[in-house]
Amino acid sequence: MPKTAFLRPRRTVVADPMVSLGGLLRDWLPRQRWFAGKDRPVTDLTLLSMTELFPGCLHLLVQTDHAPVPAPGGGTPAGDCYQLLLGVRQHLSPRLGRALIGRAEQGPFAGMTVYDALHDPRSAQLLLERLRHPGSAGPLRFECDPSASVPAGLPPRLLDAEQSNSSLVYGDEFILKLFRRIQPGVNPDLEVPGALAGQGCRRVPAPVAWFRTTQPQEATLGVLQPYLRDASDGWTLALRALATGDDFTAQAHELGQATAEVHLALASAFPAGTHGESGRTAEAMTERLDSAAHCVPALKPFVPGLRAAFGALATCDAGPPAQRIHGDLHLGQVLWAGREWFVIDFEGEPSRPLNERRSAHSPVRDIAGMLRSFDYAARQRRPWRPEWARRCREAFCAGYASRAGWDPRKKHGLLRAYETDRAVYEVLYEARHRPDWLPVPMAAIERLAVRGD
Repeated sequence: MPKTAFLRPRRTVVADPMVSLGGLLRDWLPRQRWFAGKDRPVTDLTLLSMTELFPGCLHLLVQTDHAPVPAPGGGTPAGDCYQLLLGVRQHLSPRLGRALIGRAEQGPFAGMTVYDALHDPRSAQLLLERLRHPGSAGPLRFECDPSASVPAGLPPRLLDAEQSNSSLVYGDEFILKLFRRIQPGVNPDLEVPGALAGQGCRRVPAPVAWFRTTQPQEATLGVLQPYLRDASDGWTLALRALATGDDFTAQAHELGQATAEVHLALASAFPAGTHGESGRTAEAMTERLDSAAHCVPALKPFVPGLRAAFGALATCDAGPPAQRIHGDLHLGQVLWAGREWFVIDFEGEPSRPLNERRSAHSPVRDIAGMLRSFDYAARQRRPWRPEWARRCREAFCAGYASRAGWDPRKKHGLLRAYETDRAVYEVLYEARHRPDWLPVPMAAIERLAVRGD
């Protein structure tokens, strides 16, 4: 069993809630946008913990089992742990129709209607009250920054745009992110913004309150932060500029400066100070490439050229020291508000193990992620705008260099390797989830494999 997997409790025999909920959740979970195992049929569910937060609202951690799927190198992916807030009542009001999970036919909830309680304003408001008043509910621990003030009675609304998690906005003043896929340990989206606040970094909203579980192991469940009202994310702004023919280089330059400021604050908050091991990094990148090529045959003709990009790490400039980074930086993870950029969502790539997401990496990895995001934006409509992306990439790197003291453009071999690694990840993601988007990263793959620029 992987180190990050939860230890399963013994099954209960008397009044097992999964007798009522198991069948409903097996059908409902794979339809949710945040469910990670869509290509692996759910064969079983195990209840790890259940807490009644308040009458009619249950907090659950459930572990999924999946049908075996052949994987490169042998073995099969492990199951996942998910956080659920379920409402249970006799009858569901019409306004909660979208939240319906189903009607239990047997077990302790027989005859009751089960639904996703995050859609229920009453449940959402009671959850905020738990966060406003630190304390415990079974294995759940609710905590807050004692210097922060959160008013009562803020009206909640559930955001529709979330994918890997779920978020509730309270009165356009605070946003609560609930992590759906749970791994043991401190989530970086709590740890990093809290540490950056201690460094006086204003580019990242600081945590106001959070909650965690102590069973079956310690894990972060949700974080409440200030909500940046009237903010626009970088992706929306970039597409708007493309649609109207406006230049975006000034914004890209300022975004590069903001990214460098966050990296400098991260280096101070989490001292690491060692250069990455190029050989080990290249080996890991090559393994990811081989695995992706096994799953996406379109990659195979480009494998030799891409391997060369990774092999060059052994001889190129080692670049800046490894440090804590964002881990999944792109235009959708930055917000423009009050005439400045903010960086959000430090969770990293949810598919990666938590210990990997919390470890030190080259800051070039974040830079490569943003450069790939400019390319994605430029290819959202025809005719594609490669020149727009090139100008934004140049401006971003120039802005970064003006704050960081080193220029990413002068680390060509390093930048090419990390951008290639990111493009390989994108190919695998698009092939699995958005096949129509596959030509976007494949165009970058061809460029990086053939010309290497």
